[in-house]
Amino acid sequence: MQDRGVPRGRGRVLLVEDEPLISDIAAEALQEQGFEVETAANAGDALRRLAAESPVDILFTDIDLPGGMDGTALARCARRLRSDLPVIFTSGRYRLDASEAVAGAMFLPKPYDLNMLGRIVGDLVFKHEIAAAIA
Repeated sequence: MQDRGVPRGRGRVLLVEDEPLISDIAAEALQEQGFEVETAANAGDALRRLAAESPVDILFTDIDLPGGMDGTALARCARRLRSDLPVIFTSGRYRLDASEAVAGAMFLPKPYDLNMLGRIVGDLVFKHEIAAAIA
């Protein structure tokens, strides 16, 4: 699955997706591109990991999640825990102006290209590292 034209990534991704097949495919693709990936099937699991201060460099979440909290509410809660956490939303059902939901967030519609996902994650992790180094 690794495309030789895709640079190796670094960083830790919290991938929140309730569809097991989609979660497995995205996690595997990101891992093959060099990222560490932790998965959660709902917002509650994701928030527990963030509250436990699991090392996470980026939140990649579906909007439509089970359990009473959608991806936008998850991202807002995550930002209260970690104000500078980069966020990418995804959905095959909804379209979203991501920056209106959470400042600086991005939206990647499903179905997404797995190499494109890796490039976006890598770019956001790099920008986050630069911002942290400057601060």
